Amino acid sequence: MPISFRNTELIYSDGIGEAVAQVGFKTILCEGAKQSLGWKSPDYVYCNAIEPRLKVLARNYHMSDDIALRFGNQSWSEWPLTAQKFKSWADGLDGNEEVLNLFMNYETFGVNQSQESGILEFLGALPEVFLGDKNYAFMTPSKSSQMQPISAIHVPSATCWVDEERDLTAWLGNEMQNEAVDKLYALAPLMEKCQDEALQKDWQYLQASDHFYYMGTKFFANGAHNTYANPYQTPYEAFINYMNVLSDFAQRLHQAVPDSDSEIENLKAQNSQLRSEVTTLEKQLVKAGVEAPKKTTARKTTSTARKTATKKPKSE
Repeated sequence: MPISFRNTELIYSDGIGEAVAQVGFKTILCEGAKQSLGWKSPDYVYCNAIEPRLKVLARNYHMSDDIALRFGNQSWSEWPLTAQKFKSWADGLDGNEEVLNLFMNYETFGVNQSQESGILEFLGALPEVFLGDKNYAFMTPSKSSQMQPISAIHVPSATCWVDEERDLTAWLGNEMQNEAVDKLYALAPLMEKCQDEALQKDWQYLQASDHFYYMGTKFFANGAHNTYANPYQTPYEAFINYMNVLSDFAQRLHQAVPDSDSEIENLKAQNSQLRSEVTTLEKQLVKAGVEAPKKTTARKTTSTARKTATKKPKSE
């Protein structure tokens, strides 16, 4: 069985797959979520339901998360996890299954799972343990995708690798997260006109998914996702800090790229105010006994002058 080992955070749907295929990609990585696979196993090569030429590799999240999330948890019933034990679990998979996709963050090794947990020794032992068995080989996702797909899979809504539900609620699950995202992307039309490199760089930083993840109030069953590398004590602190930064960014952006629509509205408001002031002055002149100049006087005078100029002189 080929083992595909990859660093990734996965967000995928049929529509995303179609767009990726149009760009020229041949393979996409997908979360092996139950709402997508149903009874199917993640340990096969599939294809996109809309674009069959696009291969889909589904993450075996049970075995991936055994490494990424549970490895250092001493209360876990399988702790400590060794390379030999992990291989025995792979041996227990259905012999007809074609590929074991292990996808996780590189920060698993030494960050999420500290060096003291033994994660680096575990990683170093995996190749020797698996390659000692001729039934296994390591492959990159691009190479394992050369295998023929067993069927198409439908992923109508976005899925991700986080949480039991494996949807987007880890980032868009409460009012704070939704407000932050709405305020951020309300600036997108201005950013399309922005040529300032510093602002463009900050725009990319502001879109990092971790900002919204830190605002999450959702309870995670594994109790680990919302604590890794989170600099904030509460989701509310994360929200307040992000909105302050976003407000400062918006001010810089408006200075660099004036909003033409706003300028037009300001000019209209100024024009309306001037008209109001003129009307008020005219009323004051009338009260003072001074006749306000008529707006049509000049036009009528000009018209009379033209008529006079066009009359032919009378013959004597």
